[in-house]
Amino acid sequence: MGNEGKPIYIVGHKNPDTDSIASSIAYEYLKKQIDGEKNYVAARCGNVSSETQYVLDRFGFKAPRFIGDVRTQVRDMERRNLAGVSEEMSLREAWNIMKSNSVVTVCVTEDSMLKGLITTGDIMESYMGASGDYTMAEAKTSYVNIVDTLDGTLLVGDLNDVITEGKILIAAGTPDVMEEYIKPHDVVILGDRYESQLCAIEMDADCIIVCAGSKVTQSIQKLAEEKNCKIIVTPYDTFTVARLIYQSMPIRHFMRTRDLVTFKQDEYIEDVAPIMASTRHRYFPVVDAAGRYKGMVSRRNFLGAKKKKLILVDHNEKSQAVDGMESAEILEIIDHHRLGTVSTDRPVYFRNQPLGSTCTIIYHMFMERGVEIPANMAGLMLSAIISDTLMYRSPTCTEVDKIAGDGLAKISGVDPEELAKEMFNAGTDLGNKTPEEIVHQDYKKFTVGDSTIAIGQISSLDEKEIGNIKDMVKPELENIKEKDGVDMLFFMVTNIIKESSDVLFIGANAEIILESAFSVSSKDHMTVRLPGVVSRKKQMLPTITNTLSLS
Repeated sequence: MGNEGKPIYIVGHKNPDTDSIASSIAYEYLKKQIDGEKNYVAARCGNVSSETQYVLDRFGFKAPRFIGDVRTQVRDMERRNLAGVSEEMSLREAWNIMKSNSVVTVCVTEDSMLKGLITTGDIMESYMGASGDYTMAEAKTSYVNIVDTLDGTLLVGDLNDVITEGKILIAAGTPDVMEEYIKPHDVVILGDRYESQLCAIEMDADCIIVCAGSKVTQSIQKLAEEKNCKIIVTPYDTFTVARLIYQSMPIRHFMRTRDLVTFKQDEYIEDVAPIMASTRHRYFPVVDAAGRYKGMVSRRNFLGAKKKKLILVDHNEKSQAVDGMESAEILEIIDHHRLGTVSTDRPVYFRNQPLGSTCTIIYHMFMERGVEIPANMAGLMLSAIISDTLMYRSPTCTEVDKIAGDGLAKISGVDPEELAKEMFNAGTDLGNKTPEEIVHQDYKKFTVGDSTIAIGQISSLDEKEIGNIKDMVKPELENIKEKDGVDMLFFMVTNIIKESSDVLFIGANAEIILESAFSVSSKDHMTVRLPGVVSRKKQMLPTITNTLSLS
């Protein structure tokens, strides 16, 4: 199986905001319009905020697919899509399947569920050990398999019967000699001698196999019917029949059903590799989460595993990227933030512009390509610009963002002021949210020198609601910092109307950094008010970064 149709994920940052989600959806649409042969898939690596969910619902979009880790998985490996076989299949047929498909393993399934497997080694071992007198009976070999293996024809009897008693033997010598060793229920291989056929039937054999295509008289057939003895005619000679008949046994009798080494589609190949290396098998069954058989992989397939393909939007910081990003192949980056820590092993398309929103960049890409923006898509993109620029009040907002917003408002037929009010109200609707969920609603990690800092932000139009948010978050800030493993945590509670932010902080030197950076002082050693500061990207992060680099 090739990798045609493999998804190319367009994914935003962790704890995605409205711009991150809208960018992935809008860019998926644009890419499909200009390159419809590839499978572009909008994705997210975090939960959708209340504000974003409101926007998605309003404009009729579903949240992008969630992907929590993009390390290479078993599903990314090429695999042999050899169909599973029935446990009643003969050894010969299984061998022929292996030979024609150049494999050494066949998987046994029932209703798509993996039941066992059989290898060429198992078949050879079974064949070498098939000399026991009652092996065919022990395996409950069907007459369907015997007739098929011998390329024969059943003249008398029921093809659906199975051997449950007796042994396999070759009729040699005179009828007097035959009478000494033929027992009831035996299967007797013989030639065209009438006397031998008659003797075997009268000795209560369950079946006679007539070799070399010899004719069977009507009287013998009638007697066989009366004595409930089957008659099979085969074109093969006696020696060939004696060699082939044991190959008619069902693989059920020899297949492995315990301690099978299988891999699930979602397992990561870094976890699978040691198992492959320590096991002598060449092929390994692949199953889905429910145990349904999906094909086989080999060590060679492991070496040719394809990395997942990514397009990053609205970020280029490794700490903000989906887990396992370093194991994936990055194709493009579309962003409006500072240059971060994402690195690639080959040149990629990288578009980074100092604008207020990634959706502004994507809007211009629509225009450049001459692709029409659907009305609901325009509403979604407008929401992203409004969210990231705080309705054009943020210092990150440029004239280019305003022009893009006006264009999208015309296409969507939406009043930006009314949309902004409803969005921000939805975003600050605390409902049953925990303090941790509030902080992580719009939250990003940054690496600054030897320090890891995190900055969360929530915006509101309501002064009373701002007070409630601070009261909820303050007692839990230390726990959130420890759980997230950061050195310093800053949480901006932004008043959109007053264009200011109250910043809650925790962590060694966090208070000193804020006081030094913004020339303010904290009265309670947990909060500072920053008039005029509403942007994490353009005001908060650069100021803290510069201060940390000088400390």
